[in-house]
Amino acid sequence: MDMHVHDRRRFLALTAAAAATPLLAACGAGFGGDDSKSDGSAADDVTGSFDWKREKGTTVKALLNKHPYTDALIADLKSFTEKTGIKVEYDVFPEDNYFDKLTVDLSSGRASYDVFMLGAYMVWQYGPPGWLEDLGPWMRNSSATGSEWDQADFFPNLLQADQWSLKAGAPLGQGGQYALPWGWETNVVAYNTDVFKKLGLKPAETFDELRELARTIKRKAPGAGFDGMYGIAVRGSRSWATIHPGFMTMYARNGLKDFTVEGGKLTPAMNSPEAVAFTEDWAGMVKQGGPPSWTSYTWYQCSSDLGAKKAGMLFDADTAAYFQAVEGASPASGKIAFHPGPKGPDGSLATNMWIWSLGMNAKSKKKSASWLFLQWATGKEHLLKSAITHNHIDPVRRSIADDGAYKDKMKHLPGFIETFETVVDQTKIQFTPQAQFFDATTSWASALQEIYGGQGAKSVLDGLAGDLADKVG
Repeated sequence: MDMHVHDRRRFLALTAAAAATPLLAACGAGFGGDDSKSDGSAADDVTGSFDWKREKGTTVKALLNKHPYTDALIADLKSFTEKTGIKVEYDVFPEDNYFDKLTVDLSSGRASYDVFMLGAYMVWQYGPPGWLEDLGPWMRNSSATGSEWDQADFFPNLLQADQWSLKAGAPLGQGGQYALPWGWETNVVAYNTDVFKKLGLKPAETFDELRELARTIKRKAPGAGFDGMYGIAVRGSRSWATIHPGFMTMYARNGLKDFTVEGGKLTPAMNSPEAVAFTEDWAGMVKQGGPPSWTSYTWYQCSSDLGAKKAGMLFDADTAAYFQAVEGASPASGKIAFHPGPKGPDGSLATNMWIWSLGMNAKSKKKSASWLFLQWATGKEHLLKSAITHNHIDPVRRSIADDGAYKDKMKHLPGFIETFETVVDQTKIQFTPQAQFFDATTSWASALQEIYGGQGAKSVLDGLAGDLADKVG
């Protein structure tokens, strides 16, 4: 579930020291290559045959965010201990203060926690100051990594999202592997099948059609028996999390960029003529077809409104709709279908994503045992069990996405599997990696609110670009 609402002020204060820290040189030479250099990694200390029992008797400490994926992990920890003889102690915090807790702990230089959950965007904050272990040397060491872990089974775009050279503007998929994909979500359109049937509608294939659909539902649904229903739920609060789901997905499908990069210098591009026109249209769609109090909307309000039959459509994480669609979860359960959403003018289905990843503390004194835990938690056996018997959906591994039992579990949700398979290879992080990500996207959300409120899109976005140019250039 996309719970990552984040307090910008607190995060920026806590990461100020990190921002001032000089960038480290890139570590490692890529997770998939044949370069055996490990730059003195502790992974070099692991030799001989691979052995799950190598660290028997050790205790690993984990910091976890409260989440359905976490519930599935905790329910299966006994299997890990039986397999390895390693005990896992853990603390679970709600998302409202999870990242504050993690940031404080990592910045302290202590090793209170050996492993933890993080999002791929957090690699851009935690990687440069050296808080994250480069997992590439561990992955390349056959003494440390069992063959059944099967690195090639991961969707490559997900592994690449956690791999970075630590240089602002450099593309993902190069440099150190600073976390492993564990659970993720792709941003698509979910819709109420009852209102679509009653009004004779079909899912939008273009952005113009989506805007018209949103207007039509808001205008006609109340008179057709859907009292209080509006057209489309999208996030609107003054938070970085407003930009990354539906907005960034449709922005990318239109071929638009957040920054251009030349010679390592980032130049804001959200005020290009095409970006100005798109942003104006997005704000107009929300004004004519969105909820009345849109500027306070987080993922929670969007998801809840779809489940309560207040929203005809949701353009957000597929998990935000899934948890309303399962039997008995909401008044709309059994009446929610999934669709990839509008294509770009050239047919693009480029989609932005969020990944819950697992990382290792660079200061951990128990790295060998921690790596065994990360291997198990991202391995086929645990993830398949979690997908089938719990709600760890959106598999990070192709073998699980193709598994018959997983497909049987999901087939009652109209369009879910088809939508996932349509967009999975076109889904990636659409933002440009850079340490000011949270500041920049929160300012972007503020600009979107101003345009929604009636200010001119060009002047607002010119101002945003001017402010950001000095911060990220």
